[in-house]
Amino acid sequence: MASYFDDTSMLRRVHREQAVALGGPRALLMMAAHPVAFEGFFMSTGALGDPYARLQRTANVLGAIAWRDRAEADRLTRRVRSMHGKVRGELHEPAGPFPAGTTYAADDPGLLLWILACLVDSSLLAYERYVRGLEEDERDAYWADYRLVGRLFGIPDEAMPGDWAGIRAYMDERLGSDELVVTPKARELGIDIVMRPPVPLAARPLVETVNQITIGLLPSRVRKGYGLRWDPVRGLAVRGGQEYARRVLVPLLPERWRLVPSARALRAAA
Repeated sequence: MASYFDDTSMLRRVHREQAVALGGPRALLMMAAHPVAFEGFFMSTGALGDPYARLQRTANVLGAIAWRDRAEADRLTRRVRSMHGKVRGELHEPAGPFPAGTTYAADDPGLLLWILACLVDSSLLAYERYVRGLEEDERDAYWADYRLVGRLFGIPDEAMPGDWAGIRAYMDERLGSDELVVTPKARELGIDIVMRPPVPLAARPLVETVNQITIGLLPSRVRKGYGLRWDPVRGLAVRGGQEYARRVLVPLLPERWRLVPSARALRAAA
């Protein structure tokens, strides 16, 4: 059975690159910076009890939509929608403009759009920083693909911006509003989960490198909310690494290191 996307789609062209995974930690920290989304998608779903398993499940669903047949993608997203439909609650403490008692639902289109937008914004940012720059029509095509993903997760068309300029304006508006508040709980748990993953001692230097990339990719307001330090010297170092990766490293990498396994498998089959 046919997939929702093929190799000409911008979604596959972007997400076939391993480097796009560098946007993952940023996306999680961005999502958790919205206090209602944090409660609805992290605290109330048990995701923080085993965050890496939850992250892997999310990646599996997105991978099915991008690379596998429609029947499997529909089955997995139907399960996600069912789970979201059961998550209801309210804030126990005030956070920014949201008073205690503010209700939330994991299938609320507004909250789902924030989650989707953080994924889109972070993935494309990592792609353009570490793989290659994109033209505006390519960004439009990428967002058009993700609008289909949004529909599969239950977001109606009218709740999503129609083009890349619209989703960019949406992100800018959120970042300029008082809606993004990193609560003490989000700060503590976000740092522990994203910046201090359970890895062997030998992998710690690599984790620190990825952490610096994550901090550098965050908007300054969100970075400050998490209490993450940044300075011009680190900024220059990260930008230098991005230029080296985009101009030298990534173009020369063999496919077995550059592309995700699903993309390599499809190419081998073809």
